[in-house]
Amino acid sequence: MDVATALKQRISTRAFLDTPVSEAEVRAILDEARWAASGGNLQPWRVKVVAGEARQRVIDAVQAKLATDPFTNEADFPVYPESLWEPYRSRRYQVGEDMYALLGIPREDKGARLAHLMANYQFFGAPVGLFFLIDERMNPNQWAHLGMFMMSICLAAEARGLASCMQEAWTPHSKTVAGALGVEAPEIVYCGMALGYADTSAKVNQLRSRRAGIDEIAEFEGF
Repeated sequence: MDVATALKQRISTRAFLDTPVSEAEVRAILDEARWAASGGNLQPWRVKVVAGEARQRVIDAVQAKLATDPFTNEADFPVYPESLWEPYRSRRYQVGEDMYALLGIPREDKGARLAHLMANYQFFGAPVGLFFLIDERMNPNQWAHLGMFMMSICLAAEARGLASCMQEAWTPHSKTVAGALGVEAPEIVYCGMALGYADTSAKVNQLRSRRAGIDEIAEFEGF
């Protein structure tokens, strides 16, 4: 698979088969992704990979937190800016509405929408979860490099027939996740990722988020 195909084919997969993924497969993906670009070659990332009992331990810890205090945000930063402005507000709104329309869940069915959101905390059924760590002393440049590492994992997985979903849904529960994983300061948990084989029969995996056109995101001079 070439890079262009992997980029266009990759989606945020939200329904997985329970087909196991071996440690060897995950190691091979990480071995390729570790060559992601990194300013100054700092490689400011670490990743915790969980399966089996370790995966369930994280799920149980977050489920217990949700049961007692579902609205607490443990992260020191918001996932999205407050009062999101245009065109970003509309883009975020649109992908949510497209997804729920595909699933046949109307706006007024808050329970069904919440249930779908809660599936995040089961990795959408994926057998493997990854959590990305960064030293809290790093600056925004290194956070950008972490993002490049994460995208490289997604593309390497895609090339191997595996699906992924980057999950910032874990971010508000980052301290609970850190406790379950034994992560200590100055490292913090940024977000998670589900990894496995896509359930191609699931309607939600038919979702293709809309993308802005080239002329909306780029300006060309000097050509």
